[in-house]
Amino acid sequence: MRSSGSTRNPRHSARARLYLVLAGEDHPKACTGRRLLHRGLAQRVARADGPRPAPIVLDPYAPDPIAPSDAARVRRGGLLAVDCSWNRLSTRGRFPGDDGAASTAGLRRRLPLLVATNPQHYGRMAQLNTVEALAAALYLVNREAEARRLLEGFVGAESFLTVNAERLSAYAHARDADGVRAEERRLFGGDPDG
Repeated sequence: MRSSGSTRNPRHSARARLYLVLAGEDHPKACTGRRLLHRGLAQRVARADGPRPAPIVLDPYAPDPIAPSDAARVRRGGLLAVDCSWNRLSTRGRFPGDDGAASTAGLRRRLPLLVATNPQHYGRMAQLNTVEALAAALYLVNREAEARRLLEGFVGAESFLTVNAERLSAYAHARDADGVRAEERRLFGGDPDG
């Protein structure tokens, strides 16, 4: 019989499932998504046939930010990120191969405003690489330890949580998407959605 001190917390007994769609636009040696796949920390999926139950899809064009209220959805379905070039994404305005079929594959959420610490985009607002994006999402749904483990071994990742500590803490203490948006306005002023 187990003592009450050894009972595991059922909320976090399993690691969140992480899924990736690889667009193949980044240089293979700089692609953090490929490294996550190689390390067995994420599973590769095709855009149109997302996993079930449906994950939260990290989409920079989604109207609502990921928030602590999304924790149950992440626990059930995981997180899906599209590993693609920021330069091409910003000119295209949508994900590569996004024909609308993925809109039913998961609930789309954007990340709140954060600063990148990866070598390609260091110090730039909202230009996170794939591992930073997934780690931020995990952090915001009360999976800080998983976020820290995910970042291990990536250049610049050791400072990601430190550089963004105030922002991540504020967003993680917001209850829902409206609260996260309010924190973005408080931290940065103005309207982050427009």
